[in-house]
Amino acid sequence: TAARRVAPREVPGESGLAAPLSDVMTASPVRVSPSTSVRDAAALMAERAISCVLVTDEAGRLVGLLTTGDLTSRVVARGRSADIPVAEAMTRDPVTLAPDALVYDAMVLMSERGFGHLPIARGGHAEGILTRTNLVRRQTISAMYMLADIAKAADVPALAGIVAKLPELLVQLVGSGMPPQRVGHAITGVADAVTRRLLALAEARLGPAPVPWLWLACGSQGRREQTGVSDQDNCLILDDAYDEARDGVYFAELARLVCDGLDACGYYYCPGEMMATTPRWRQPLAVWRSYFAGWIAKPDPMAQMLASVMFDLRPIAGEASLFEGLQGETLAAARKNSIFRAHMIANSLKHTPPLGLFRGFALIRSGEHKDAVDLKHSGVVPIVDLARVYALDGAIAAVNTRERLLAARGAGTLSESGAADLIDAYDLVCETRLSHQAAQVRAGTKPDNFLKPSSLSALQRNHLKDAFGVVKGLQAALAHGRSAA
Repeated sequence: TAARRVAPREVPGESGLAAPLSDVMTASPVRVSPSTSVRDAAALMAERAISCVLVTDEAGRLVGLLTTGDLTSRVVARGRSADIPVAEAMTRDPVTLAPDALVYDAMVLMSERGFGHLPIARGGHAEGILTRTNLVRRQTISAMYMLADIAKAADVPALAGIVAKLPELLVQLVGSGMPPQRVGHAITGVADAVTRRLLALAEARLGPAPVPWLWLACGSQGRREQTGVSDQDNCLILDDAYDEARDGVYFAELARLVCDGLDACGYYYCPGEMMATTPRWRQPLAVWRSYFAGWIAKPDPMAQMLASVMFDLRPIAGEASLFEGLQGETLAAARKNSIFRAHMIANSLKHTPPLGLFRGFALIRSGEHKDAVDLKHSGVVPIVDLARVYALDGAIAAVNTRERLLAARGAGTLSESGAADLIDAYDLVCETRLSHQAAQVRAGTKPDNFLKPSSLSALQRNHLKDAFGVVKGLQAALAHGRSAA
């Protein structure tokens, strides 16, 4: 039984942080050619009362961006002639986003890079321009200020003060009706920004790194699925030029500064110590290759657990090429090993939905969370584990659960009907979890993952049972070697 909504509802969040940039950008932006004089471009900007022009070549492809800031810093401040061509003053090959990217994506990029203007382009051809004015008009500036403050925070206490506002952001996003996967993306974007700022502060304190490195997140941050309750899961991949005797102290201190900083900001230490502060998770690329090869070749339960966690790795900062080859090699090797796949399936069945006999909820029987269900370990995690198996079968590189399910449908490792049901179930469980946490924040209590079904309406309880039933059915299909039909 599919866990479908009774009827589609409007998503007011689409007019805010979750809106596509095509809804927010200034369409048909003013363009000039690279040979246009700076004088003429400036006159055009003054005439149109705009702060930038796009620079396109004869084929209409975007090659540059000229802003009033460029005129000030690259022409006037240097005493250059206003008759020079725009090509000599523009920002070449500017960073762009696609029209279907989210307002939140643009906010993160503009805040962290300090951009005031962002061309919106598809296939190299500009379709619009986004400025801070556009964002102010959409009333998203408060979240943008949060990201901007992170990018310029001078120390850990300043970062912690900013992250303390995260519950308010969660309430805002959930209250706006933003879809759950986009809420997770937005909340995780804050953790990413904090991590990058802590790495920058650590490097400023320690000096340049002796060898290239890459900081990665796993767990919910790796999958971009963080909520109001998150610990930290991270690791470091170091260049093979790394020498423990020479470089070990530097990277141990880098990891300590970042992980301690994350903990101070509320991203608590991982109970299983899966963090870059643990020497095992701070190793050269060759060692990481041996880790994955060993886990796949001898997939005992512990190896399977570690491999499952590491399949959710996502680069946060550093030299991205250190991961690209490793990810591809690992997926290919794991996919070929039927024993490893069998262990992975067994691992995916360890967490079961909280359904008892006759479709009743299997509630926690005692303790602090008596009469509740765990929406994380019994709700979200079973779907995360299923998606990981389908992704492995389809050699899918995506790490986000919903993206994995969509890609699995496209790859044929999950049927159309199975994908539709499971995606609906996932969305419903995530939405219920986020709504529960937002309600707790509004009530002045600490958010958690434990929901008492008695707090829901009868209709909501039935939908949740339907969602858990979908997951249980697909787990049974995997357990018996059947496809998700």
